[in-house]
Amino acid sequence: MDSGLPITLPTTLPITPRRFHLTRLMSIWRSAGWPCRDGVELDLVAAGWATLAAGAGGHEAIRLTDAGIRLLADARQRNQRALSAHDQLAARVAANLMASGRIVWRELSLRARIATNDPPSPAGAAALTDEALWLDDDALAQQANQGQASWRMARPDVFSVRRTSVEDYLQPMVHEIKVSRADLLSDLRHAAKRECYQWLSCETYYVLPAGVAEPGEIPEAFGVWLLNGTIDSGTLDLVRPARHLPCKLPFPVWMALAKATPVSLDGESRQQQLADTAAEGEVVADALIDAQLQRATDT
Repeated sequence: MDSGLPITLPTTLPITPRRFHLTRLMSIWRSAGWPCRDGVELDLVAAGWATLAAGAGGHEAIRLTDAGIRLLADARQRNQRALSAHDQLAARVAANLMASGRIVWRELSLRARIATNDPPSPAGAAALTDEALWLDDDALAQQANQGQASWRMARPDVFSVRRTSVEDYLQPMVHEIKVSRADLLSDLRHAAKRECYQWLSCETYYVLPAGVAEPGEIPEAFGVWLLNGTIDSGTLDLVRPARHLPCKLPFPVWMALAKATPVSLDGESRQQQLADTAAEGEVVADALIDAQLQRATDT
């Protein structure tokens, strides 16, 4: 029975933060604070992580509270601690490349043409059947049996191109991250893997913490970067440039890049991300069109 007394609610509700809550908090942090007024925002306001306020122009805006900022910062710190040393160093290299004006991808799977007869690893053999970008597996096996050039799946740690619409200026690069000597030696035992990197890039680099190996242990065609100090605050020093070889990416690689999402910096605003995505799409489209026109002219 209704007693007519007002219902008193607690200042905040005990809501457990989920991934979609954190995603929305980050979106609010990056944006101008336009409210969506959906169920997720209702949770954020009820939990005390966000608050509704009047904007400068009199419109309603949503802002993070101190509790929301602490929650977001704590989640970020946990994620950073959860990253392996390999992932942290790869992220550091990717950030440096983006700062120098390059478009960067990580965790790509690209098929490369090679002449080396190394047997593929079990993992690589399984990967070949995952993304049939060019030839089917029967054709690949037939080529290998006949001693012809074959196709292998390559997974470069960091792949990048310059921001340009001129195909000849793209200068694709591969950076392989090796944080342990065992991982490096395993990589160096497979000539086919290194040939894949070279087929996909003008320059290929190995990035190592100081002490993992001497630069002279890396084949001369490959450049070497050394990390001196910790991953967060140490310096990345180029101790040997890579041998530069001309490289033009074929159509299937362009398609793989177009379908993949480039790395973005945490500090970029949402509007900047949209602008960069559009610019990157124009780079890929313009270079692809130029390449196709050139091939048509040549033929």
